[in-house]
Amino acid sequence: MSRRVLVTGGASGLGAALVERFAARGDRVLSCDLTDAVPELSEVGSAWAPSTSDNSAGQVVRRVLDVRSDDDWADARSWVEQEWGGLDVLVNNAGVAGGGRIELTSMADWQWILEINLLGVVRGVRTFTPVFKAQDSGWIVNTASLAGLVHPPGMGSYNASKAAVVAFSETVSHELAPYGVGCTAVCPSYFRTNLMSSMRGDDTDLAASMSTLVTDSPISAGEIADAVLEGVERGDSLVLPDQPARDAHAWKLADRAGYDQFMAGTAARMRERTGG
Repeated sequence: MSRRVLVTGGASGLGAALVERFAARGDRVLSCDLTDAVPELSEVGSAWAPSTSDNSAGQVVRRVLDVRSDDDWADARSWVEQEWGGLDVLVNNAGVAGGGRIELTSMADWQWILEINLLGVVRGVRTFTPVFKAQDSGWIVNTASLAGLVHPPGMGSYNASKAAVVAFSETVSHELAPYGVGCTAVCPSYFRTNLMSSMRGDDTDLAASMSTLVTDSPISAGEIADAVLEGVERGDSLVLPDQPARDAHAWKLADRAGYDQFMAGTAARMRERTGG
């Protein structure tokens, strides 16, 4: 059955892979981003559905949307209601990278990352909740991160933004359940994406470490997208889409003392590298 799907951050990385996967299964997709450019094929890992305004199944429409803008969200809802008459799946995927040791992260950087990673998700859910309630149906997918469950040192602002998305998603799943609306939080570990292009902050040590982990990851955005769609089909409230994410989360739950010792060692090595 064809669904009506809106994906934010749909022009690159995981967002582009999600758009491609939804379209491939025959869904109508509204791909929203700061740009309406068509992604490179290498970013999604398979054939790309052509950009079009046709509402037939499996087609993709592209629209500029800044998740920080209430007006952009209102316009997206108006388009969805006028063109499709409703929405079946909202994917709040847009996000940015940031972080750094606490004294190297400015309040402006804290506000920037929370405005996009957390409040962008909140705006999307607030915008479309009345639509879902009126339908008595719908599904929300919020892209968080393993950093929302496992919290390495030096990543305070990013960890906090993603942990908040996990908590908000659980709250939404309970609150909207009586209306037939579900919610999935997605928490991947490091995978190959262009996320680091958005990195902001003065902690160069952290930026170098994160860049290496992203670049060297054997996991593609397409693999994460496949796991997300499978989780949505199952109705999962939490999706840990890759084995490293599942292993890290399970380790924290099973051996908190060992986990804490490892994180303390990570912080100690950070001090040795930076000399401060």
